[in-house]
Amino acid sequence: MTHVWITVADWLDRRRAVTGRSIGFVPTMGALHRGHGSLVERCRKENEIVVVSIFVNPSQFNDSKDLERYPRTLDNDLALLESLGADDVIIPSESELYPNGYRFRVEPDSNAQGMEGAYRPGFLQGVMTVVLKLLNIVRPDRAYFGEKDYQQLKVITEMVQEFFISTKIIPCPTVREESGLAESSRNMLLSAEAKEKAGCLFRALTTAANPAEARAILDAQGFVVEYFEERWGRWFAAAFLDGVRLIDNVPILEIKRL
Repeated sequence: MTHVWITVADWLDRRRAVTGRSIGFVPTMGALHRGHGSLVERCRKENEIVVVSIFVNPSQFNDSKDLERYPRTLDNDLALLESLGADDVIIPSESELYPNGYRFRVEPDSNAQGMEGAYRPGFLQGVMTVVLKLLNIVRPDRAYFGEKDYQQLKVITEMVQEFFISTKIIPCPTVREESGLAESSRNMLLSAEAKEKAGCLFRALTTAANPAEARAILDAQGFVVEYFEERWGRWFAAAFLDGVRLIDNVPILEIKRL
């Protein structure tokens, strides 16, 4: 049976009750899909207690309309987590996680300011701040993050090391649809026609000879490209399609094999 916790205080009572057992943690913003499911499944295999959080974090949105539009499917999410064997789901309100407002914030260093840091002001700051709060509340042995949000994964891994947090960050492979489109909660916002085209983002990342060619491929399919660049041995892209912002990345070694 999955236990649902609304307040931090109630969760902390539960946390004390499971002291001494291995705890795995999957932080999410809900609207769960197969990618989230794969994180929970791995977490289930590697830990005695599986904890998932669902919190649409306002501090990582630089556009209030984007925050309002973000899909929320709580009933379906809870049913999925029950079926996957999650032990605990934490669903805090904004006032629970930010009882005194957004007063203290974790800032990424200058090396993290490109890509998402450049095009979504405050995003990485908001992600790092809320993840630090959640790690301190849950105190897991392991926390699971998907490689689709690779820049986010990287700054969280570095933050955990920098602040001597004992949680081990576990990177997990991107889960894709048959077209190559990376699973994402935002895919729910795509029209049927746009979703059919959206796999072009992955194809551009894996078949183009260079960023200029990739941009041309995406432009021809109606994408509005924000960036397409190389970092950390990977190609990264962000683009709008049908008004929905999509991101993806692939290792360069993987590109050479295709």
